Amino acid sequence: MLGNCGKFSKMKRFDARKGVVTALTELKLYREAKENPMVVPICSRSKDIVEPLLKLQWYVNCTEMAKDALEVVKEQNRRIIPEVHVKTWNFWMEGIRDWCISRQLWWGHQIPAYRVTGQGVPTEEEIWVAAESEDEAKEKARTKFPLCPNLEVSRDEDVLDTWFSSGLFPFSVFGWPDTDTTEFRLFYPTDFLETGYDILFFWVARMVFMGMTLTKSLPFKDVFLHSIVRDAHGRKMSKSLGNIVDPVDVIQGISLIDLQKTLEGGNLDPKEIAKAKEGQKVDYPNGIPECGTDALRFALCACMTLGRDMNLDVLRVQGYRFFCNKIWNAVKFSMGYWAIPFYSPSTKNPIECGKKACEYDRMDRWILSSLSTVVRSCNEALERYDFQSVTSAIYSFWLYDFCDVYLEAVKPKFTEVKSGGTELSSRQQEHLDVLLFCVEIGLRLLGPFMPFLTEELWQRLPIFGDELHMRPPSICVAPYPHGLEYASFEDEEVKEEVSLMNKLVHAVRSSRSAYNLPSKVKTEGLVLNRDTMLSRVLSEDQDTISALAFTNFRLIETKEDVPNGAAAVVVSDKCIIYLLLQGLIDPKKECEKLEKKLRMTEEQLKRLGEAMSKCDYVAKVPEEVQELNSKKSKSLEGEVKELTGALESLRLILSNEI
Repeated sequence: MLGNCGKFSKMKRFDARKGVVTALTELKLYREAKENPMVVPICSRSKDIVEPLLKLQWYVNCTEMAKDALEVVKEQNRRIIPEVHVKTWNFWMEGIRDWCISRQLWWGHQIPAYRVTGQGVPTEEEIWVAAESEDEAKEKARTKFPLCPNLEVSRDEDVLDTWFSSGLFPFSVFGWPDTDTTEFRLFYPTDFLETGYDILFFWVARMVFMGMTLTKSLPFKDVFLHSIVRDAHGRKMSKSLGNIVDPVDVIQGISLIDLQKTLEGGNLDPKEIAKAKEGQKVDYPNGIPECGTDALRFALCACMTLGRDMNLDVLRVQGYRFFCNKIWNAVKFSMGYWAIPFYSPSTKNPIECGKKACEYDRMDRWILSSLSTVVRSCNEALERYDFQSVTSAIYSFWLYDFCDVYLEAVKPKFTEVKSGGTELSSRQQEHLDVLLFCVEIGLRLLGPFMPFLTEELWQRLPIFGDELHMRPPSICVAPYPHGLEYASFEDEEVKEEVSLMNKLVHAVRSSRSAYNLPSKVKTEGLVLNRDTMLSRVLSEDQDTISALAFTNFRLIETKEDVPNGAAAVVVSDKCIIYLLLQGLIDPKKECEKLEKKLRMTEEQLKRLGEAMSKCDYVAKVPEEVQELNSKKSKSLEGEVKELTGALESLRLILSNEI
C-alpha cells in the first residue's frame, strides 16, 4: 500500500484486506461478507492478480489531426487499398478521442517531460516542462520561475506508447528533426506503405498524424492493407490451438514429431500443450512437407483476396512447389531445343525484329497473343495491387498455355532435326526464337513472386544478339514487361481458332482416358465436320493436333464413311469424331471396368444429390462447401455422360464381333 494509508501503509495488498476486516470488527462496524462474482485479471506469465492503479498520464489531443487525416482520404490525396477499409478509417477519425501516450514499462522512449520543484514553485498542481535534456529543462524552469532559487527538475519515468514511437518511423530514419539531410530530401515522403488492416488506426493513422504535424506533409501516398493469415480452417493462429504455421517449417519441411517438440519450448500450460498436439496431429498427420521459399511466397500472394482474410492451406503451398517443378522441367525441356547444333538466337527478338504477328505460324501467333494478354493482365492487376489476379494470370499462362499446349505443339516441328536431320529452316528458327522469347518474358513476369527459381533459370537462357551487351546482370533488376510493348501480338481470331482446336483435343483425350488408352498408343480418328474455322485449322495444323490428341485424323464427308463399332466423340454441334478402337482394346474387359466405374460414379452422384436436396442444406452448410458440392456434382454428371457414351460404343463393338 502507499504511504498515505495510515496504519495500513507499506502492507501487502492481501494482508491489508485482512487488516481492514480486523479493524472494522474491533470497531464493531463489520456487518457481513458476501460473494461478489467478477472477472479477476491474471497475468499470463507470473499468474499474479493484476489490479488497477490510478496514475497521472500524458494525453495528446487528436481532434484537429483527425480532421486533417479524414480530409486527405476524402480528397483522394491518399489512397487506402482495398477501399472497403476507408469506412473503418472514417469511423476512427470521426470518433477520435484523446490519446494516452504514457506507458509504465522498462523499455521505450522515455517521455521528455521534467517536473519542476523547489522553493517558491506552486504546489497546488504539478509544474512540468518539455525538453530534450536535463540542462534544457533547468533553463526553461529558470525562465519560468526567475525568482525561485534552487530549482530542481526530475524526468518522468514513463515511456512513450509504442505506437507514438513507431509513428515517427517514416521520417525519423532519415535524420529528422534535421530535414536538410540528403536522405530526407531524397526519400521523404514515400509513395507506398504495406501493412495489415488490423493496425490501420494504431499505426497508419499515427504515422499520418505525426507526418502532417511535424513535417507538414503526408508520409506516404498509398496504403495497401494485406490480408491476415489464418489456418486452413479459417481460425486465427494460436499457440494453444497448435495451428501456428512457422514459415521456416513450410520452407524446409518438418516431421510431426519435431513439430510437436516446438510446443514444449514455450510457456504453455501442459493441458494446452496436449490440446495443441492433438490439433497438429489432425492438421499435419505426416508433418509439413518441404515447399521452398518461392512456393510459399507465391502461395501467400495467390491467396491474398482484397478485403478478406486468407486461409493458408499447407497442401496448397505444396501444390505451388509442384508448379515450380513444372516450370523447371519446361525450361529444361526447352533448353534441349536451344542446344540443337544448328540453332543460335537471332539478332533481334520477336518484338524488335519488325516482323508482323500475322507472318508467324498459327501456334506461334497464339502463344505470342497469350503472352501479350498475360503481360497486360499483370500490369493492370499490379496497378490495383491485386496480387491474386497477377499470380492467377501467370499460373494459367505457364501451366495451361505454355506447358500443356505450346510445348507439345513444338515437338512435331522438330522431329527430323532432333533425330539428326538437316539444318534448321527459317520457320524452325522462328519457332525457337518465339520459344526463347516466351520463356524469358514469362520468367520476368514470375520473377517478383519466385525470385530464386527465376534467377537460376534466367541466368541459363541463351541471349538474342542485340541484348548481349545490354542485358541486366540479374532478373531482379531487369525491367518488368510492359503491356504496350506487346499489344501488337494481340489476336482474337487466333485465340478463337486455338480454343476450338483445344476443345477438340480435350474431347478426344477424355474419350481415350475413358477407354484407358495410354498416350503411347495412337488411335485413328475420322472427323465429320461442318465448322469452316475448324476445317481450316485441321487442314493447316493437322500434325500439331494429332500430336496433342495422340490420334491420327482423317476428314470424311458423310456418316456412311464411319465403320461399325467406332466410338463417337462429340466436339460441338458441327463436329463429331469417330475413334477406331478395334484391335486396341479388349471390349469385354473394358465394358466390365467401365460398368463398375459407372455404378460407383452414379452412387457418388446419388449420395451427393440426396445431401444437397435436404431442406436444411442451404441454412446449415457453409457457402464454400455448397460451392464445392455444386462443382463436384457437375463434374460427376459429366463423368457419367462420358462413361455412358463409352459403354455404348463398346457394346456396339461387341455386337459386331459376335
